[in-house]
Amino acid sequence: MTAPHLCVVGGGGLVGRQVVAAGLTAGYAVRVPDIPWTDPGASIEALAAHLRQFAAEVTGEWALAWCAGAGVVATSEDDLAQEVDVHDGALRAVEGLIHEGLLDPARGGIFLASSAGGVHAGSADPPFTEETPVAPLVPYGYAKVAMEAAVRGLAERTGVRAFIGRLANIYGPGQRLDKAQGLISTICVADALGTPLQVRVSLDTTRDYLHSADAAAMVIAGLERLRLEPAGAVVTKILCSGQPVTVGHLIGESRRVLHRPLRTTVLPGQSSGQVLDLRFTSMVWPELDALVGTTVPAGLAEAAADVRSRIALAGADAVLNPPR
Repeated sequence: MTAPHLCVVGGGGLVGRQVVAAGLTAGYAVRVPDIPWTDPGASIEALAAHLRQFAAEVTGEWALAWCAGAGVVATSEDDLAQEVDVHDGALRAVEGLIHEGLLDPARGGIFLASSAGGVHAGSADPPFTEETPVAPLVPYGYAKVAMEAAVRGLAERTGVRAFIGRLANIYGPGQRLDKAQGLISTICVADALGTPLQVRVSLDTTRDYLHSADAAAMVIAGLERLRLEPAGAVVTKILCSGQPVTVGHLIGESRRVLHRPLRTTVLPGQSSGQVLDLRFTSMVWPELDALVGTTVPAGLAEAAADVRSRIALAGADAVLNPPR
């Protein structure tokens, strides 16, 4: 029996590298394309070339996991529009390969890493589920909604199955420290450098934190589960821990777990696009939720150790301001 093939776009990112590891463990033949992300046109060309090579390697089951994206809540509309264009270009390449008969939609699956917080930032009455209408507030959320729609369109036109994973707040080792990738990475930097932690939201702000390895395990299990769905099916699932944590509680846990004082400054004013309560509960494929096994204290300790190690080895400037 030949191994299923998996192409992970964004395989060097926080979630993507864990999806690569989980895919290899599950027996996939994994390809991670090297893409020049700073040039949208060149990115689309490179993706098309890599996907054609990927199609030539496929001999049975296949999957494409889109885990790419440098955008965050504060990213500009123009930059996010470029990310959407590159994503759409990749889907056009996949559709072309299907029409050429080089990829069999009946034996394939598409995964899209979307954002639960982005698409539900303006939703009412948390906890939010897959049945909650999407209500983005900023360009980041609108971009994720657009990418989800593009995946649904591809499934409808070609019959390929698709799995949209709306991720809660992801954290873990390897987080990019040169962009606002979450409070946990900010805590880890303050811990490593001994600098004050600057908090720009209310201490009552509630989030759902999901370790990147647990998210990846859910992605791979979801791609396996997707094969049981009918042709053209699109399954949307919120990938979350289901254990909401307030910012105040997280800061308290960090002081306990990291065994050192953490000076905290709460800055006035609310950061753009941030809302008070983003609790989630998933109603879809509940069996995948059993794969969440990392507690916030354990994951925080792991992430902090990773940041300390990276800064000790390369220096703070190289880690916090890496070359583009």
